[in-house]
Amino acid sequence: MGVMSHESVIEGAGLTRAERAARGKAARAEVPRASHAEFVRKSRRPSPLKLLARQDTSRVPELVPIRYGRMAVSPFTYFRGAALPMAADLSTSPSSGLSVQACGDAHLMNFGLFASPERRLIFDINDFDETLPGPWEWDVKRLAASLEIAGRSNGYAAKRRRGIDVATVREYRQAMREFASATALDVWYAHADVETVRAVYTQNLTAASQRKLERTLAKVRTRDNLGALRRYTETYDGGLRIASDAPRVVRVDDITDPGQDPGELRARLGEIVRAYRETLEPERRALLDRYQYVDLARKVVGVGSVGTRCWMILMLGDDEQDPLFLQAKEAGPSVLEQYLEPSRFDNAGRRVVTGQRLMQTVSDVFLGWVRVGGLDGRQRDFYLRQLRDWKGSAEIESMPPRNMRDYGRLCGWTLARAHARSGDPIAIGAYLGSATVFDEAIADFAAAYADQNERDHAALAAAIASGAVRAEPDV
Repeated sequence: MGVMSHESVIEGAGLTRAERAARGKAARAEVPRASHAEFVRKSRRPSPLKLLARQDTSRVPELVPIRYGRMAVSPFTYFRGAALPMAADLSTSPSSGLSVQACGDAHLMNFGLFASPERRLIFDINDFDETLPGPWEWDVKRLAASLEIAGRSNGYAAKRRRGIDVATVREYRQAMREFASATALDVWYAHADVETVRAVYTQNLTAASQRKLERTLAKVRTRDNLGALRRYTETYDGGLRIASDAPRVVRVDDITDPGQDPGELRARLGEIVRAYRETLEPERRALLDRYQYVDLARKVVGVGSVGTRCWMILMLGDDEQDPLFLQAKEAGPSVLEQYLEPSRFDNAGRRVVTGQRLMQTVSDVFLGWVRVGGLDGRQRDFYLRQLRDWKGSAEIESMPPRNMRDYGRLCGWTLARAHARSGDPIAIGAYLGSATVFDEAIADFAAAYADQNERDHAALAAAIASGAVRAEPDV
């Protein structure tokens, strides 16, 4: 079935529940659930290294080697940076034709904790750089593959890994079927706060794991603007400024690019805050207006995002105990846009913000977008949010298998809830059915894709060793 694309119409609108269920069952007949086990890379498509090199052309040249250095560390870090090659692979995979607002990069490290406006810790998807309407299966496959690859990196036995993969997809399937019987408002308000996570997903944790979880939650609550102030600033000339820590953090005055005048760059980036303000709701503009711009710096983030232009902006309220750190992150076309219909938004920052608001239960109060002209002679799109607001992610590398299983289930439930907000849970639930056919098929896919991912990682390592790709060690 063909892939549908939308950014303004909710799937299933105008149809009866029976018609929506029939639509899902018809899709099952046309695209059998077992067919999702298939993974065959088309020989005519560009190699992963060529696809990654295409992305390099729009990135900060001096940061690109850091990206490859991070990706080369392990098959798992390679996978995190290879959203575009996987999108190319998924573009020829079976699709039910049922569309959702897709994350586009739903690997397990792109889920985590953050604060709601009511100051409750919420677990949700936390990266939307690649979001676009598309097949729900693509997100499920990327999530399952990430768990399989992480399990291999952690040395889990094959049987354990398959159990994790199947449990994750089963949770997605069962959650989607539950959302199919819920009201639209119940789906919209569904969320996983910390108390829900404790009650449902941590029952099997050992006492030691429970204590570690509590320490993690306590640490997350310290990751706020005051914590960022202590970590990223220094006293200078009687005031505060962001401290350079090259190449991770480089103050605008310390950027040595001969094509960039620091004063002009500072002025242009200052426009970000002024123009971005207009994309906020009036009450949030009033809150932003209580803060004054102080300083900004370029910041290296993530794995796949290394080389995109990302700025941290320090603002202060009444005094130095009232800081606000904003992150302005460059937004370009989604990796999915090469294989699906392009976004209907001409501003990529707006694409990210709209997708995030559709998929997340609650979003950052300072979430907004902007387009700025004049940076290196080009117009660039950005989206802005708080740099830190009780944000935290799981320590995947130290997780025992049963904890990973529960974590995968939590991610599966969260992804189903995000898809149910924009897609048609009745049709998708009917397609998935009550049997485990889809769960097992995706586990097969995850294992096959993990094998391919290892070959792709080896190809990157060989290219680095030969000098064909320049990489720098992680910093």
